[in-house]
Amino acid sequence: MRTAPHGNRQSAAPHLTDIDLNAWIAQAEAGDALIYHCGFLVVDADKALSTLPTDRRLALRGVADAAFRAAEQGLVHLVQERLETDRFAYIAIARPKPKGATASLSALLLDAQAA
Repeated sequence: MRTAPHGNRQSAAPHLTDIDLNAWIAQAEAGDALIYHCGFLVVDADKALSTLPTDRRLALRGVADAAFRAAEQGLVHLVQERLETDRFAYIAIARPKPKGATASLSALLLDAQAA
């Protein structure tokens, strides 16, 4: 995955994983933004409603969970942009890194995942 210039938005690879998202968060600078999903996340990730193949749906659920954990840790802001009716861009915007996070950003993300 390529790095977005400071303060710019980039679209994720079509099959972004939670590992890809965490790697992006670790190297992103404050203000960088990543579109981690386009669609209707609550429907696309739901077992009963999604039309995605099971492996893609589970991967999307993992990405959404990783994004939420990162937001809870104060690493990203999560926003949505309406693209059209029932279709949104889900965007993670990197926040300034917490002090002392350079050596322990991975630990923060892993601790949040374990919780």
